[in-house]
Amino acid sequence: DNSATTAVRPEVLEAMLPYLSEQYGNPSSIYGLGQAAHQAVEEARGQVAKAIGAAESEIVFTACGTESDNWAIRGVAFANQNRGKHIITSAIEHHAVLHTCKQLEKEGFSITYLPVDETGLVSPDDLKAAITDETILVTIMMANNEIGTIEPIRELCAIAHESGVLFHTDAVQAVGHIPVNVEELGVDLLSLSGHKFHAPKGIGALYIRKGTRIGTFMQGGAQERNRRAGTENVAGIVALGKAITLAVEELPETSERLTQLRDRTIKGILDRVPYARLNGHREKRLPGSLNIGFEFIEGESILLLLVMKGIAASSGSACTSGSLDPSHVLLAIGLPHEKAHGSVRLSYSRYTTEEDVDYIIETLPPIIERLRAMSPL
Repeated sequence: DNSATTAVRPEVLEAMLPYLSEQYGNPSSIYGLGQAAHQAVEEARGQVAKAIGAAESEIVFTACGTESDNWAIRGVAFANQNRGKHIITSAIEHHAVLHTCKQLEKEGFSITYLPVDETGLVSPDDLKAAITDETILVTIMMANNEIGTIEPIRELCAIAHESGVLFHTDAVQAVGHIPVNVEELGVDLLSLSGHKFHAPKGIGALYIRKGTRIGTFMQGGAQERNRRAGTENVAGIVALGKAITLAVEELPETSERLTQLRDRTIKGILDRVPYARLNGHREKRLPGSLNIGFEFIEGESILLLLVMKGIAASSGSACTSGSLDPSHVLLAIGLPHEKAHGSVRLSYSRYTTEEDVDYIIETLPPIIERLRAMSPL
């Protein structure tokens, strides 16, 4: 379940450890200990900027992808509300985006939620039709966290810019897994999170294109060029810089290997299990991400039996979080409730092996057969 989080790489842990011990200075301090920390933060800022094709001054460190999404959307909304109060997003966004938009609706903003097709893709024509004179922001994720579908961000961004509308993309699942270059994409804001590519949890970043009108997120100090107050998470920032550098350097090799593992898993499961289907786009998907639906059974039952076999997966259903509603993403791609409930996500990392895939292909089909034998459906 590497889409949920990844293990911290040994090289990344080694890079951050000094800033948890002897190099413990506050980056805002003027003496040597503080300035060493400040230098480490700025070096990491340069690493993140280089990795996504940005300028160093356009990178602001945050605590996570959720904070980055919240800041991008709310910061732009209130800084530009004199121009309009209409925002466009998609129906399959992460809850960090959807809940922020729902809150803005309560605060007087109008939100359009674009539909997606059966593979999870947003239609450029739908976006073009949704833009009005009041539209100030489009926020559409680069790659979906549940089904792995990669959106046509460059094309969608160009449509927004034709009407003078700012564009934000939640690239939390994309950065470190597929090529991401803000200049090629044209986006004005981009969110990322370190724990998706082998940095620790609790560190993220927001790319803000120079000249973008956006409000500050937190008050209290002059950190991050007066944009985000609060003493910097130096060790986390150093780790983020190291992790993103390694991920981008190794991207071609890792992407090819994970794509092969992903496709072998898909074929192995679909060949062995009847009434199963791949959710999301067949080709336009993240290298290590797959989501398969199994008819006539519940996803939670599959997960529990997988846990007993030592396999960590996640369900397309939100039942494990106390909700009886199936995934909003699977409903948005047109699955009926009963089919959406029986979906499982597997997501791989650089540490996933051929043997892991063999084990999944051997283990999952008998579990499905066993559960279907008990199913009243």
